[in-house]
Amino acid sequence: MPATADATPNAAANVATDPAQNVAPEGFVAHPAPASRALTWTDGQSAINYTATAGHLDIRENDGSPIASLFVISYVADAVSGDATPAGPDRPVTFLFNGGPGSSSVWLNTGGFGPKKAPSMAPLPSGAAPYPIEDNPYTLLRRSDLVFIDAPETGWSTMAPGVPTSRAWGVDQDADVFCRAVVDWIAANGRWNAPKYLFGESYATTRVAVMANMIQNRCIDLNGVVMLSNLLDWAGDQAGSDAGYINLIPSYAAAAAYHKALAGGADAAEANAAVTDELMQRAEDFALGDYAVALVQGDRLPADREREVAELLSALIGVDAGVLLRRHLRLDMEDFRAALRADEGKMIGRFDARFVADNDYVVGSGGADPATNDAATAGVNSAETCAFRAAVREIGYEWNRPYLVLNNMQVEPNWNWMHRAPAVDEPMNCPNTALDLSAAMRRNPLLKVAVMGGKYDLDCPYLSARNDIAHLFLAPRLKANISYGLYATGHMAYVDAAALAAMDADLTAFYRDGRF
Repeated sequence: MPATADATPNAAANVATDPAQNVAPEGFVAHPAPASRALTWTDGQSAINYTATAGHLDIRENDGSPIASLFVISYVADAVSGDATPAGPDRPVTFLFNGGPGSSSVWLNTGGFGPKKAPSMAPLPSGAAPYPIEDNPYTLLRRSDLVFIDAPETGWSTMAPGVPTSRAWGVDQDADVFCRAVVDWIAANGRWNAPKYLFGESYATTRVAVMANMIQNRCIDLNGVVMLSNLLDWAGDQAGSDAGYINLIPSYAAAAAYHKALAGGADAAEANAAVTDELMQRAEDFALGDYAVALVQGDRLPADREREVAELLSALIGVDAGVLLRRHLRLDMEDFRAALRADEGKMIGRFDARFVADNDYVVGSGGADPATNDAATAGVNSAETCAFRAAVREIGYEWNRPYLVLNNMQVEPNWNWMHRAPAVDEPMNCPNTALDLSAAMRRNPLLKVAVMGGKYDLDCPYLSARNDIAHLFLAPRLKANISYGLYATGHMAYVDAAALAAMDADLTAFYRDGRF
């Protein structure tokens, strides 16, 4: 039977209220009261009656003083038919976050795993409205209840009056605020005995790695952590480091193979087919072998050997060997984006290298936000945002404040990158949160981790996380708890229908069996 309108809501508070009535808990910004609505999802074979709730979660310090009001959208199953996980208090619950720092969690919601989904034509742009917003056939709601949380000063999340943003804008501060939000939501909804999962994308993989250790140290063990488009050890991208160049090589090779095929007149399916498993393995072997050996030698590398490596690299990534020699084999991501199809006046995408824009797309954009100044992001932003606002309106939640889908330009320059990692005496100036993930897995040897990424993601290349985790020297039984998924897509992997179907199959196995 369908859920009734007076079903117990899954909300920041446990009583749904008229959203037009603003509430002002002492010390917090006045915001609309939570709104709930009973809805039904179906794919034609299975159906889920669920309660969707939008509202704020007021986060406090241990002494009760205010920190922030976080905007939360949650979807909780009330009745299930077909092969979806049965409803009930012991149904898994997954907390999902996008990254930035400075991004709301729109993307994972209506872009990928919520019950409603925006259309996508990746690797082509979605275009302008109207969009056919429909039930998402690959929603994670089939396997778990879902809670999407916006970071402070993104979306409709706000700091409490008088509380400086520094309380939340930092690696450790951010993780603490999100841990408090997760615990408060569990408490408000009586889900203490439910299996608990964290799902982070991009910077939120940094977040969930810290959270996994932090929340378990608060006596709440997790069942699983899903990390999509990973960035754990930030040192690899620092000036003078060779790790960032090494990590990018397989993604460069994938982009080169894809675009060479397109330049020859192939369609998208044929271009994807050119990016074979054999090519990816060859690129990884080269990156970790001849290329890494050459880079570590610096200017001690003999000139003839440098030319040999440049020729090998050129054949693999489609950039002229002369260009590579002038850069001593070190090709920055932005230079690669501009070089690959420069003869056509085109620039490829940063977040998804399959996307293409005219090169004047970036003229005069020196101060632009790199999260939006990209053909891949621009191609999907409008559809996902419109689908999200339609979903919120359907729930019945309205607020007359601007919803900050992205606030990177304000948040990221003011971010505190200092991180106190487990068993490291001094705070790290450049965070390596793979250490936190390692501590969480050692503390909880049943914790399962899914590491997912796209072949065409130049922003967070998939090899980065694999190399970071390989340097943790985990015991074999812990390494067996880590699963890796690589898909023919980019950073926002779920915008590609074929990739989303493959991810769905892997996530179904992960939730059922604990790992792929």
